[in-house]
Amino acid sequence: MKKITFLCSVLGIAGFLALMPAQAATPTQTANAKKLAIKKAALKRVAAKQLAAKKRASVRLVAVPSYGQLAGLHSAHDALDLKSSVALVLDQDTKEVLFSKNESAVLPIASITKLMTGVLISEAKLPMDEMLTVTQADVDTEKGSSSRLSVGTELSRGELLHLALMSSENRAAHALGRTYPGGLSVFVGLMNAKAKMLGMHDTSYVEPTGLSSKNQSSARDLATLVNYAYGDPTLREFTTSTGYQVAVGRRTLQFNNTNRLVKNPSWDIGLQKTGYISEAGQCLVMQAKVAGRKLIMVFLDSAGKFSRLADAERVKRWVESIPTSTSKVSPLASGDLEPHV
Repeated sequence: MKKITFLCSVLGIAGFLALMPAQAATPTQTANAKKLAIKKAALKRVAAKQLAAKKRASVRLVAVPSYGQLAGLHSAHDALDLKSSVALVLDQDTKEVLFSKNESAVLPIASITKLMTGVLISEAKLPMDEMLTVTQADVDTEKGSSSRLSVGTELSRGELLHLALMSSENRAAHALGRTYPGGLSVFVGLMNAKAKMLGMHDTSYVEPTGLSSKNQSSARDLATLVNYAYGDPTLREFTTSTGYQVAVGRRTLQFNNTNRLVKNPSWDIGLQKTGYISEAGQCLVMQAKVAGRKLIMVFLDSAGKFSRLADAERVKRWVESIPTSTSKVSPLASGDLEPHV
């Protein structure tokens, strides 16, 4: 007792208590501590995600001009006041040009590229039920875009083709080219050879997804491609389906069409493909029946997320306004103020 009294006088109560052995935590205290640690870790993850989202948003706020903007193509005015700097509308049966705007300009075409990818895969007559695996090689290192098809995903060639054409799935398109007999370089070579065979002299491809701005073409060339691809029932079906489900492991993933016009009952679309990268702007190609006529429409370098669809609607309304008794419509080109009948 004398020793305890002496220690208390020297160290004080706080110092004395510090020398006392620590009391073991109760099971309840331990459980609460674990819960607190889990909550703190969860909050840290949420904070990290929010910070990453803010960084991505700040990057998106920095507008990257498209090639068309840099070339001054948006300064060209047209009678329909389209937001696309390049446009071409022609009658599929007669090849008559109804509307043209900078149709010879050669620009990046983004995921419109996947239409040529689809042409080659479909015509190769490879087994559509063959299972292919998404690998690290299919991950986008060009733009850093995300994908719902994680590395290791196994889908059939037919499923990958459907996703590439309908929902513009980049890893699906890359896997299709990578697994083509001979490999990716052979596939890209065949893409360019097919373009030349079709007379697409303004067109060049360096990869099968469209993520590279070096994949370039003109509206005239793309109209040729749309006309050719329309002859393939598989491409017509896959590009115009509104949605598609695939089983990935134990999950079922729902994918939707990137072109909401395919769900619009006022549209009769036979084939379509969308595309976007900053260098290309918003792009859209379609085959559609309007006012009894089969039309091919090409819209490139459109400014605004939904402007390419609005441009298609403008063209549709204009064609529908043409008197049915009219036998011929002259080209409506940049600089024209009124349709010529």
